Amino acid sequence: MGESPRPFLGSTGERTDWSPSVPLGAEPPVWPRLDQWRRGGGAVRWPRGVGPRSASASPPAGSGVRRRDGLGSAPLPAAEAAAAPRGSWKMGKKSRVKTQKSGTGAAATVSPKELLNLTSELLQKCSSPTPGPGKEWEEYVQIRSLVEKIRKKQKGLSVVFDGKRDDYFPELIKWATENGASTEGFEIANFEEEGFGLKATREIKAEELFLWVPRKLLMTVESAKNSVLGSLYSQDRILQAMGNITLAFHLLCERANPNSFWLPYIQTLPSEYDTPLYFEEDEVQYLRSTQAIHDVFSQYKNTARQYAYFYKVIQTHPNASKLPLKDSFTYDDYRWAVSSVMTRQNQIPTEDGSRVTLALIPLWDMCNHTNGLITTGYNLEDDRCECVALQDFKAGEQIYIFYGTRSNAEFVIHSGFFFDNNSHDRVKIKLGVSKSDRLYAMKAEVLARAGIPTSSVFALHSIEPPISAQLLAFLRVFCMNEEELKEHLIGEHAIDKIFTLGNSEFPISWDNEVKLWTFLEARASLLLKTYKTTVEDDKSFLETHDLTSHATMAIKLRLGEKEILEKAVKSAAASREYYTKQMADGAPLPKYEESNIALLENTVADSRLPIVLRNLDNVEEQGDLKIDEAMDAEVTENGFVNDENSLFNGTKSESENLNKEESNRQTEDAKESSSESTDEVKE
Repeated sequence: MGESPRPFLGSTGERTDWSPSVPLGAEPPVWPRLDQWRRGGGAVRWPRGVGPRSASASPPAGSGVRRRDGLGSAPLPAAEAAAAPRGSWKMGKKSRVKTQKSGTGAAATVSPKELLNLTSELLQKCSSPTPGPGKEWEEYVQIRSLVEKIRKKQKGLSVVFDGKRDDYFPELIKWATENGASTEGFEIANFEEEGFGLKATREIKAEELFLWVPRKLLMTVESAKNSVLGSLYSQDRILQAMGNITLAFHLLCERANPNSFWLPYIQTLPSEYDTPLYFEEDEVQYLRSTQAIHDVFSQYKNTARQYAYFYKVIQTHPNASKLPLKDSFTYDDYRWAVSSVMTRQNQIPTEDGSRVTLALIPLWDMCNHTNGLITTGYNLEDDRCECVALQDFKAGEQIYIFYGTRSNAEFVIHSGFFFDNNSHDRVKIKLGVSKSDRLYAMKAEVLARAGIPTSSVFALHSIEPPISAQLLAFLRVFCMNEEELKEHLIGEHAIDKIFTLGNSEFPISWDNEVKLWTFLEARASLLLKTYKTTVEDDKSFLETHDLTSHATMAIKLRLGEKEILEKAVKSAAASREYYTKQMADGAPLPKYEESNIALLENTVADSRLPIVLRNLDNVEEQGDLKIDEAMDAEVTENGFVNDENSLFNGTKSESENLNKEESNRQTEDAKESSSESTDEVKE
């Protein structure tokens, strides 16, 4: 049951999110943007760097290729061409008491009024203010208890299909072929641990266009507006503001329609996913004290709140009366729809190319992930999604695509898998200049000229060097003395100095370098202390215990965070020692040539200068630290430094306080934020 959708088209390259202020479930995976779409020319414009040289290398053995199990926002599924019977629906009866058999046990018996009361209680609980530090787990358990009570009463009421998922693959291929998609050269196959994926049936060369899916096969926000959902969409502000929620309901409505055009696709979607929404409570326990846990809590709370809100809408709103959900809309149904969209949604251009919209892309989303480059784009002239081969694939080999530069926390939370050799893995570190700093105004001005906020969330990476150009520039300014700040603000060479702030080849001073690496070493060490287990503990636990797949994934994620922090500590210590020696030896500082633009290319990371971080979310400044405070601070088990008002190096908690009145709640929920906490990390 793989679950990982992948990157796809997008005009901005940023992920779309389930806004934390809106009820939906977890952030959807966002694929780094589809490359570029173009009008005319027929060919797809591939992302920079995709070419015979960059795309031909095969992933090394044991490269950590991870499963997505034909999830949905992933590469293309392939194809067996035969016909398979369509599944039969098992729906609740249209009566006051809903009963239904799903093949999983006795049917539930519950009145609509009883469920309305339970969902109202759930909505109230999920709309309460964000709990204080250390109280999130308690709230999660309480919300989970209500959800489980609802699930128990709804047992047997969900829509199910007869047979196995792979029974419907032949029908998917037949449907795709009849409607203009490419289905030659690959087939859908089961790859054991990775689940279902595409297998080459002939040799496919790197950069060969082997898969395309026309717009008519895609499920989009636009097709939802033109469906039975259109009437409610026109009246509900949350649906209008949140394309991902609209897609989830579009999927549910089409699944309940035996004559749906998209039925051959919907029948091949996994019946369950491996995202934290499907974890048992004891499996979620393994994520406590990790950075990821806050997103897990938010994902669960949002999904529960959204379900409770829309349950009432479907039961009471006049425009929802014709939806095929009134007699069968369970929490499990909604969790499934949210997960299907979250793991597979992608951005594509609208027909006129003027803006982007969200879409589910049949067949293509069967591909699994490996390291590489994004090789999928949208051809506006032919109005279809197109994918070229990431590398050479021989007949019988699995066809992989690259989902994007996502961390393992993002993969686990939004896709339901852990990628063992993820070169893009990272942990977050939140830093800011304290307003009580005597040099705050000068530091803020230098940072502003470099396009860097005075307070933001950065990343520590799993590869060397552990910090990006942006973080290096921030740390240099953070540790500057008054004289160094003046040199970056006044004089004819001030602008040149700003442009080299993020270049590791040109230190401000040896003393500045020693300070910044000392600070980073101390900060990463503090973060390590927030975990209740060590790297050795986790490795031993994985080896000596018989764990569920979800538990294994959670512990691997916990272990990975600590390994990144340990590497950062060691790297920072080595840099500190090096620059201390340079200072003691009186070594001359490297000089730069003003005319040599190449020197502005940073060597610390892939970033280029001038540094621009203006897309980062605004971060509250009350917890900003001074250097000496960071060195001496104590870390609590919740990850806070000193007290609850101090800077937190974890995921930003959901900042919302929905009013009990439905109108106010609806207005607030309709406000979609541009990025979730996991997107605050800039590389």
